[in-house]
Amino acid sequence: MASQDISKNIYTVTSAPLLHCGKTLQKNMLHTLLAILPVMAMAVYRYGYDAVEVMAWAGLTAVLTEALVQKIMNQAPSSDDFSALVDGLLFAFLLPATAPVWMVVIGSALMIILGRMVFGGFGGSPICAPALGWAILAISWPDFMDLNGMLLKWDLIEPLSELKYFGLDAITSVTPLSLLLGENLGALGASQVAMVLLGGAYLMVRGLVRWFIPVSFLAGVLLTGLVYNLIDPQLYASPLFHLLSGSTLLAAFFLMPYSSASPAWRLPMLLFGFFGGVLAVIIRTYGIYPDGVPFAILLANLCTPLFDLIQPKPFGGR
Repeated sequence: MASQDISKNIYTVTSAPLLHCGKTLQKNMLHTLLAILPVMAMAVYRYGYDAVEVMAWAGLTAVLTEALVQKIMNQAPSSDDFSALVDGLLFAFLLPATAPVWMVVIGSALMIILGRMVFGGFGGSPICAPALGWAILAISWPDFMDLNGMLLKWDLIEPLSELKYFGLDAITSVTPLSLLLGENLGALGASQVAMVLLGGAYLMVRGLVRWFIPVSFLAGVLLTGLVYNLIDPQLYASPLFHLLSGSTLLAAFFLMPYSSASPAWRLPMLLFGFFGGVLAVIIRTYGIYPDGVPFAILLANLCTPLFDLIQPKPFGGR
């Protein structure tokens, strides 16, 4: 009888925090879904049913893949925390609106398997899972990930590709306002800049994302873009162009602050974000990919353990 009481007490003490953490995560993910809802709506407005199909397959595949792998690994199912759905949608935001279904399914499944489950699941991954899914597809099927080639039925230009392949003169008609309003071709959700900014502001106001990483990342993008622009304004785009084009803002508010892949302390977070912003512009300038922001995120993630070594000293320590 005594042993039963002890085991009951142990269960009560240990399960209550876990249940609380699960409910907190679920609540946070619901707020994140609410934050990206305007991005989804604008993507559908711009790209129609193509956008619906890509987002639906990416989200569904992410949730089902997580459930299947958890069953194989004898883990308790966690689909009701919505984290897999959020990752699936963020992954979809990085794809062309006309990405083939088979590629979306493969990318979303590999994102969950390699980006989350091999590390135990959400909260254990040292890398940003949506960025990893994008990188796998960009390397494996570059033609299907080419925004210009996949979005030919829309009579618009993709600014970063035009800059990469045709130079600064090719984007003279692209204004900061058109970039902000998403009036150019781009990745499904990443190009909806105003809505991404709105969603990011919502997360910061709710306290789900602290300002250190987003602000330092954007500062890194602006400063590095400014340096290149000052070196040769006839060759390199303005820092504002880098800020508003591609997946810069999506990375700043949703991908760089990926909870398990970013530092926990204030100074490391500032350095981590700034480092990622610098890498983003450097990769855009010298890399073969027009928008190298997801690669910048992954490289910054690899350096997270180094940034985490910078910790505040205990009170009274030397």
